[in-house]
Amino acid sequence: MTIDNRIQVVLIDDDPHLRQALSQTLDLAGLKILPLAEAKGLVGQLERDWPGVVVSDIRMPGMDGLELLTELHAQDPELPVLLITGHGDVPLAVQAMRAGAYDFLEKPFASDALLDTVRRALALRRLVLDNRSLRLALSDRNQLSTRLVGQSSSMLRLREQIGALAATKADVLILGETGAGKEVVARALHDLSSRRNGPFVAINAGALAESVVESELFGHEPGAFTGAQKRRIGKFEFANGGTLFLDEIESMSLDVQVKLLRLLQERVVERLGGNQLIPLDIRIIAATKEDLRQSADQGRFRADLYYRLNVAPLRIPPLRERGEDALVLFQHFADEASARHGLPPHELQPGQRALLLRHTWPGNVRELQNAAERFALGLELALDNNEAQGAAGTVMEQISGGLSEQVENFEKSLIAAELARSHSSVRSVAEALGIPRKTLHDKLRKHGLSFADSGAASHTDDLD
Repeated sequence: MTIDNRIQVVLIDDDPHLRQALSQTLDLAGLKILPLAEAKGLVGQLERDWPGVVVSDIRMPGMDGLELLTELHAQDPELPVLLITGHGDVPLAVQAMRAGAYDFLEKPFASDALLDTVRRALALRRLVLDNRSLRLALSDRNQLSTRLVGQSSSMLRLREQIGALAATKADVLILGETGAGKEVVARALHDLSSRRNGPFVAINAGALAESVVESELFGHEPGAFTGAQKRRIGKFEFANGGTLFLDEIESMSLDVQVKLLRLLQERVVERLGGNQLIPLDIRIIAATKEDLRQSADQGRFRADLYYRLNVAPLRIPPLRERGEDALVLFQHFADEASARHGLPPHELQPGQRALLLRHTWPGNVRELQNAAERFALGLELALDNNEAQGAAGTVMEQISGGLSEQVENFEKSLIAAELARSHSSVRSVAEALGIPRKTLHDKLRKHGLSFADSGAASHTDDLD
């Protein structure tokens, strides 16, 4: 049992009359208090970030105030502990102050002195916890930017969504193409949540044979089917207290989908061949590369399960929509690979940068990571998309003259290439290039380019 975070003051004194008088003083001041006759067992009931203060007498049977201070500060050195002393205990109180006590009050003391000290201690506690939250938020933000590299607007938005959802208990549906990084996002959600110390269990539903999928997920009892000689704990049960990541959920059979829906709604699991309902404290993160709504309309996926999962969807943008993130990611993976293999890092040349920007990355981040690995090993930067290689050659043919002219021609060629590829709107082109729409509009005028040059209709209604 833990002490409710609404409690602001834990008051400990073995004298019932003094405990009642002090409780009334604090209660009349509008403070939520928990009066106790002894200190034993208190430490185990206080969470590290409990937002209150402790007021304790020094002289008590069993655990005294100094012992309590030592144990509380072993758990959280910044927890304010206010000690009450008799006249003869002043040297002990001074010793306690040196050990980290917030303050001490010598009996008899005025009610106002107690209230003033407690309020100052509570204000200090709020400041400490606010600073902790800020440090944690900054740490989480840095951790996310390291895991999910990129500064395109779509990646900034994705990191914001992950940060917001991680702190909740909501199940999440991740939408993304093959190789886009769905498991990376799932792990980030787990590691930034309150479940970070619990298990993270990842399973690919598409890789499980139909004959073992139910046993693998839900477990089984001995004799549940031929060959089931002993009990098996399923993945859902194994992930209890943590997170289960279920990739390629679209490949699950309709029968298994029914059981998953029940688990999501009731938070219980029943092993195959068993009758016991086992309660679960678990977060489900599902992922798919398909349009589940379309699959539901076609009868290949249960509509009720789709709506149950689609409460908190997260879409991972494909790499082709992330503009210059491809260059940043490539260099990031190449530097990692160089360090791993003990090789000097290589810098991308202009022609190689153009090739990477033009490539459509059908394999997304996974394909790019493999290409970066080859580049770090000094192998040829060969991509599967011949169209991209041809386009890069065209870009390089146009680059000549001095540095300023080369930069201008290079920029014009990249924008023209994106216009030719994107037959949608100014907004989509700007996002693909990783620049604001107004900047793109200015550059189109500067270089004399327009959608008409590529045969595409310009949707200019989304311009700033």
